[in-house]
Amino acid sequence: MSFIKDESFLLNNDYARDLYFNYAEKQPIIDYHCHLSPGEIAKDRIFENLTQIWIEGDHYKWRAMRTLGIEEKYITGEASGRDKFRAWARTVPYTLRNPLYHWTHLELKRYFGIETLLSEKTADAIYDEAGEKLNSPEYSCRNLLKKMNVEVVCTTEDPTDSLEHHRSLAGTGDDGLKMTTSFRPDKAIMIAQQGFNDYVDKLQAVSGVIINSYDDLLEALKNRIRFFHENGSRVSDHGLEHMYCEPYTAGEVSAIFDKRRKGEEVNGKEALKFRSAVLEFLAGCYHEYGWVQQFHLGALRNNNSRMNARLGPDTGWDSIGDFPQSVALSRFLDKMDGRDQLARTILYNLNPADNEVMATMTGNFNDGSIKGKVQFGSGWWFLDQKDGMTRQMNALSNMGLISCFVGMLTDSRSFLSFPRHEYFRRLLCNLFGEEIERGELPADTEWIGKIISDICYYNAREYFRF
Repeated sequence: MSFIKDESFLLNNDYARDLYFNYAEKQPIIDYHCHLSPGEIAKDRIFENLTQIWIEGDHYKWRAMRTLGIEEKYITGEASGRDKFRAWARTVPYTLRNPLYHWTHLELKRYFGIETLLSEKTADAIYDEAGEKLNSPEYSCRNLLKKMNVEVVCTTEDPTDSLEHHRSLAGTGDDGLKMTTSFRPDKAIMIAQQGFNDYVDKLQAVSGVIINSYDDLLEALKNRIRFFHENGSRVSDHGLEHMYCEPYTAGEVSAIFDKRRKGEEVNGKEALKFRSAVLEFLAGCYHEYGWVQQFHLGALRNNNSRMNARLGPDTGWDSIGDFPQSVALSRFLDKMDGRDQLARTILYNLNPADNEVMATMTGNFNDGSIKGKVQFGSGWWFLDQKDGMTRQMNALSNMGLISCFVGMLTDSRSFLSFPRHEYFRRLLCNLFGEEIERGELPADTEWIGKIISDICYYNAREYFRF
C-alpha cells in the first residue's frame, strides 16, 4: 500500500493539518505557467495508456532512467508503450529522496486511486488498471484538469502561433475551465542563434508586416502582442540565462539587425546590445497592455551536444547555471521603472544560491502601486521539490512578504502533474504549522488560514486578472 497518508503526508502537526484541510486543500488552481498542449486540451484528447500521458515528453523521468542505465530505446526510442512503462517502473524504487518518488505515487493515487507502490513487479497491473480508466471519456484532458479543480490553465506559445486552439475554446465556459496563453518571444531576441533569419521570415508571414528593418521587426512583434491580447493573453514569459541590459543606440541596433539579415554573423557584444533593445521594447509593450511579465533565469541548456543533436532540445540535457544575475537585472528593472513602464513582474531563478538576490531585488521595485507588483516566483524546474520550494519560501518570508506571494505553478508538459500544487500547499502549511507549534507564530489559524488561502489562490486571481 502507498506510504502517502492523506492526513499526515508532509504535515507534521495538528496546526499544519488544520491549515491544509480547512484553508488550502479545496482552493481552485490557477496554473499560470505550463507547457501543456493547447491542441490536446481543445480536442479533449483521450490517452490510450500511461506511457502516452506520463512518460512521453517528461525529461524529469528520462534523466532518472538514463542515470539508472536504461537504454534510450525504452525512453524516447522505438520500444512499445508497455515496455517503456516497465522500464520506468523498474526505475521508480531507485528514485527514493528524488521528488519523482513522491510525485509518482501522488499522481497514481489522486488520478487513479492506485495506492500500490510502483515497481517492476507491479508495473503490468498498474499499467492495465490505469490504462483502462484513461481510455475513457471520464479521463479526457479537460476532465483530468477538472478532477484537480483547475480553474485556469495558461499554456506557452510563440508569437507566430495562430492560437487556433485557444480561439476554439474562447467563451465556451461549458466545463468551468479557462485556457489562456503566455507570449514567449525569445526566438525574436536571440539574434546570434542559428535559424534567426528563418524565424524573422516566419514572423513576417503571420504578422502581415514586411520586415525590412529593425523598426519593422518591432512593429511585427507589437502586432502579435495585440493579437495575443485580443485572444485573451495577459502574460508573457522569457527563458533567459540572465537579464540583458547593455547600453545601445538605435542606430547601432538597426545596423546589427541589417548585418544579420544579410547573413553575416554578429559578435557577442552586438548580440547583447540587440537582445537588450528588443527586451526593453517588449517590456514596454507588456506594461502598455497591462500584462504580467515573467522571467525564468539561470538555466544552462543543451549541455550534451551529442545527445542534443540526436534528440533535440527539451529532452533532458539542461542544468542549473551559475550566471551573474543581480547587476543586469537591477539595471533592466530600474530602466523600465524610470520610464514608468515596469509591468507586474515575476522573477524565477534556477540557482538556489540566488534566492536571496531575487528576494531582495523584488523589494527594490515594489513601489506601493500594486500589491506584490514584483514577485519572487516559486521554486522552478530543478527547484520545484521539497527542499527547493521550502528554501524559496523561507527566503521570500525573511526578505519580503510571503503573504503577497502568488504561489505555485506546474511549468509542466504533463496532464498528470497537478498534484504538484498539493505538494506545494502541504509544504506551505507545514512551514506555518511548525512555527505555530514552536511558539514563533500565534495560534490564530483563522488569520493564518486566510494568508494560506491567499497564497494558494486569491493572490493569483487578483494579480493575473485572467
